[in-house]
Amino acid sequence: MDLLSTCKISKFLGCHFGSLTCKCVVLFALALFFRALLLHSSSGYVGIEWSNLELVHGPSLSLNSDEGIRRDKFLEVPQIVWGLNNQKIAVARAFLTARMLNRTLLMPSLSASLFYKEVDRLQPISFDKVFQFEKFSSLCLGFVQLGRYSDLKNQTGVFDLQKGSGRKWTADRDLEQLRQYSSGPADDYEVIRIVGKNPFLWHDHWPVKDYARVFECLVLVDEITKEADKVVSKIRETGRELRSKTGSAQNGFDAEESVPYVAVHMRIEIDWMIHCKKLEQRLKVNQICSSKQEILKRVGNIKGLKSPTVVYLAVADSLLNDSSILSGWKKGLVPFEKKKLGVDGIYKKHPYLIQSAIDYEVCLRADVFVGNSFSTFSSLIVLERTQKISRMGITSSCDIDVRWPSYSYNILGESNGPQKWMANVSDSSLQAISYGSNDISC
Repeated sequence: MDLLSTCKISKFLGCHFGSLTCKCVVLFALALFFRALLLHSSSGYVGIEWSNLELVHGPSLSLNSDEGIRRDKFLEVPQIVWGLNNQKIAVARAFLTARMLNRTLLMPSLSASLFYKEVDRLQPISFDKVFQFEKFSSLCLGFVQLGRYSDLKNQTGVFDLQKGSGRKWTADRDLEQLRQYSSGPADDYEVIRIVGKNPFLWHDHWPVKDYARVFECLVLVDEITKEADKVVSKIRETGRELRSKTGSAQNGFDAEESVPYVAVHMRIEIDWMIHCKKLEQRLKVNQICSSKQEILKRVGNIKGLKSPTVVYLAVADSLLNDSSILSGWKKGLVPFEKKKLGVDGIYKKHPYLIQSAIDYEVCLRADVFVGNSFSTFSSLIVLERTQKISRMGITSSCDIDVRWPSYSYNILGESNGPQKWMANVSDSSLQAISYGSNDISC
């Protein structure tokens, strides 16, 4: 803005440039001009709003800074129930809902026991008894925010948000409800409490990569990790003993190197077989259920497995007394479940949720993992293993040999073995992982 323009402004305003009033007006006009210039030059970035002196980003919250997640506004969700991995999905969905509302999620209550219908028999367990609170906050800083009930100032009441249900409650209606309550009168409340269904049953509005980001922050507490360490150590020790008996030299094994093992998430219990048969009928597919014989045959046809190799069977407790699951394996593959391995005592002292978390960690660390693509447990393990491979710069393991391969035994692959399996992290919905799929990227 040059002197001529300034003079024109002063003349237009009807004041003398030397007067104090006119100087103030001109300075104000200059400030508006430069403000407009700065806003125009940064129009490609996320807009910033100010509300009660709290910094708030627009709809696309920053992934690299925690400034966008308000620490004085909270979301409370119902107790999270069912199996370990259904609970992990529910936790992630609760966090992503809180993120959408630009709120901190109050530490949710998980369920240590497994009851599908007897809600009054659910055994609650605090989030920080399973996952590391501080580690989560550090890893997910700027993406989602976790808070404690002690953070509440109780300056306002609690706003109850009733989740819709039934067929008429569509994903679009659910999304519109969330957008409605992300502003307006409800946003003035310190706490929005969602009432109704378990978060696993809420509609899904987020891509797989957002869920994966939250899952990476869910680090088990040291007490659980140490229990998994004991099981993995026992598996590798058993493998080392097997190889020493057969002669490591003749098989090309180095006695000092880490002994690899295969983990198989074996779903053949009666309730699963009933469920998967019904699912096959409803979806009109035949790639969900696998018999014990089919699993044994396909795992035995995986290329590159050296003899002898320990095969750890992650099975339901109802199968621990079924000796048939340990017979019929290909020569060189030596199966063990927790009872035969001698580690069942580690599991028995913990509730169901912790037992599942130990088995999850054991399967996750396996050199080779084989599971069922319609199992949430298997699907989340493969998602995490896919992320691990991706960090090494590998975008697809379908046609190459990788360090931590995963397979789906319910889908036939090459050489009559199980199909190689990578999670589709670019998928727009977690549907395939939540409820299973025979489309497994490879």
